[in-house]
Amino acid sequence: MRGDPDNPARPAAGTLLCALDEIPSPGSKGFRFREGEALFAGFVVRQGESLVGYVDSCPHAGWPLAGFAGRYLTRENDYILCAGHGALFKIDGGACVAGPCPGEALTPWPVAVRDGQVVVA
Repeated sequence: MRGDPDNPARPAAGTLLCALDEIPSPGSKGFRFREGEALFAGFVVRQGESLVGYVDSCPHAGWPLAGFAGRYLTRENDYILCAGHGALFKIDGGACVAGPCPGEALTPWPVAVRDGQVVVA
């Protein structure tokens, strides 16, 4: 699942995700897509008018980052947090800065804002 571009569940460019105002600033929101048995999970982080998207898969273990709490960010909203083992990732670029995955990074998922709507880019 880690960003496989051939995943049939990966949404196509232009797919509407949500209205921009549905994502708090700063904040995040996760998305799931299913096609048959295939699943694609991604999330978007918003800081003001800036958005970044990532595939929701820990580069260390392959599991979803948010866990049961559904949170992608630390309490301070300054890093992306892997709930499974506490790894921290930079919001801009997704590089691991703490935890068991030094030198690794989250897989980008291109997103954009068009007319107040968040879409897959």
